[in-house]
Amino acid sequence: MEISRRKQLLAEYANRKPEMGIISLACEATGDVFLGTSNDTKASLNGLRFKLETGSHPNRSLRELWQQYGEAGFTLSVVEVLDYEDAKADYTQELEEMLEQHLEENKEARRIWK
Repeated sequence: MEISRRKQLLAEYANRKPEMGIISLACEATGDVFLGTSNDTKASLNGLRFKLETGSHPNRSLRELWQQYGEAGFTLSVVEVLDYEDAKADYTQELEEMLEQHLEENKEARRIWK
């Protein structure tokens, strides 16, 4: 790859505006729902799949359900997207508030990451 093309791709990646929000993993068979915040929803969902497939996810109950039902037994989705302007700003507080609201609305839901 040419150096100029590589620099261009790196600059585009550094200046991208990833989708931030609340992600959900719902087990179809049991109705269990797991919610979490994400600074990059696509990357987080891919990372979750990988950790669950390799059995390395720290949430034991989620990991066990995944082992029993597999990816086909789950619905992975983005529940709410955060509207934001500055991709370099920290939106942790806003995301946590959104998560708390969703957990309050769905008393049965649990956190993806404990």
